[in-house]
Amino acid sequence: MLTIGCHLSVSKGYAAMGRTALQIGANTFAFFTRNPRGGTAKVPDPNDVAALQRIMDDHAFGPLVAHAPYTYNLCSAKDRAREFALEAMHEDLERLELLPGNFYNFHPGSHVGQGAGCGIELIAEGLCQVMFEGQRTRVLLETMAGKGTEVGRSFEEIAQIIALVEERRPELAGNLGVCFDTCHVSDGGYDIIRDLDGVLAEFDQVVGLERLCAVHINDSKNPRGAHKDRHACIGAGYLGSEELGGGLAVFAAVVRHPALRNLPFILETPNELPGYAAEIKLLRSLAK
Repeated sequence: MLTIGCHLSVSKGYAAMGRTALQIGANTFAFFTRNPRGGTAKVPDPNDVAALQRIMDDHAFGPLVAHAPYTYNLCSAKDRAREFALEAMHEDLERLELLPGNFYNFHPGSHVGQGAGCGIELIAEGLCQVMFEGQRTRVLLETMAGKGTEVGRSFEEIAQIIALVEERRPELAGNLGVCFDTCHVSDGGYDIIRDLDGVLAEFDQVVGLERLCAVHINDSKNPRGAHKDRHACIGAGYLGSEELGGGLAVFAAVVRHPALRNLPFILETPNELPGYAAEIKLLRSLAK
């Protein structure tokens, strides 16, 4: 069965997210480790987290994909911004030890004029500091659309970050993976509409498919190579709409692809819960 879900709010607790996931037909979900714009995080209640784990065990959930807030920037030009990202990411990873075996996804960051090389260096340095031996959460670098000075706009930039961590802290490198965002990859210039096989073959050559751990499955409001990062509902954008050059066959190919079909899929489309339930049902039908 396809492992699929969407972002859910942690405001009512962990077990509440599990119950909501069941209500919309999901068997995984994503959640922000704190307010998506940053700030302090509520300390998890171990009993609440244990209740979620029981729900996951009882209903054969796949791995969860916790998401770091957008404000984290490991390659900021400002010392305090980098320090905040380091402190918060380390705290997030420590707390995720209450839910071992899941993923922690983050946007690599924006170099804000320092240059991609400098950004890659700072991100790798930061990862070497926030990860720790024995952690049971895998950290995922998200593929980015290339908006502004974003780092991670190409498979090569993702690979360079991983390679630097492997060089400096080889004992930690196994804890690094990648989250493949369909909107971002298309906006970044990769042709997943006409050549998904070729795109994934290139990913394998540059990064390695063994690093691919999760998929953000989103349509895009912009054509390939736009570098805009504006998500659309499934079938309403350039990937899934036949009128715009794509079609639902594009998403069928994604959820059926042998390199992807066993990974957790997370919807980040502009929806409320009923819309997510409908998209989960649609994508499950396309996966058959």
